[in-house]
Amino acid sequence: MVRRTIKRLLTATGAVAVAAALAVGVMPSAAQAEGAPKAAKPTAVEVAGKGISSPIVIRQENEPKLFQMVLNEVSWLAAESPQTSAPKADKLGPKYTVRLLVKDAPHQIYDLYPQAAGGPRAYRPSKQPTGKKAAGWFYGRLSMSESLRLSGAPLKAKPDVVNGGIGGGVGEDLSAGEVNAMESMTEAFTEMRRLFLLNGAVLLIILVGLAGMAFLIRRRV
Repeated sequence: MVRRTIKRLLTATGAVAVAAALAVGVMPSAAQAEGAPKAAKPTAVEVAGKGISSPIVIRQENEPKLFQMVLNEVSWLAAESPQTSAPKADKLGPKYTVRLLVKDAPHQIYDLYPQAAGGPRAYRPSKQPTGKKAAGWFYGRLSMSESLRLSGAPLKAKPDVVNGGIGGGVGEDLSAGEVNAMESMTEAFTEMRRLFLLNGAVLLIILVGLAGMAFLIRRRV
């Protein structure tokens, strides 16, 4: 009887140890996200393309609102997986290339197509200034056309797609509060992702523990 009890305790301890090991395997992704070195923050954006005689450089220190507006169009592309297949070339419309600059040195490059059929599209070239990445196509933000227009691209005004309202030149002066709201949403999604990872680890421990208990009960019966 004593031997059986000891054996069951050892089995239960082993189940808990396995659960802990699995949890440790799941949680590093969140821990690494916390401890990983932060990417260099762009200090300027450069816009070039059809109808722009020479590249336009928008510096954060000189035009913070416009800089943030253009940055929001592409800042999320670096870490995302491609969302769509390559559209037909004759359906893309004019191309505008946006470069993110860190101390005037190119850091990231993206091609934007604000007038693509079916909605704006963005393309991430595989060849990047900081190294190669997987090339891919993405659905662009509805505000892409207005962001590029305010930067200097010869595009039709669409102020209704900018956060804050419709018409009346809303797109001409994006308030700092609206820009901060966009940043807050991005941070909220990042926190939610971390929370899901942690919850997943806890759920895994519970499931493994229940499985171990069910095994012991079955053995006993």
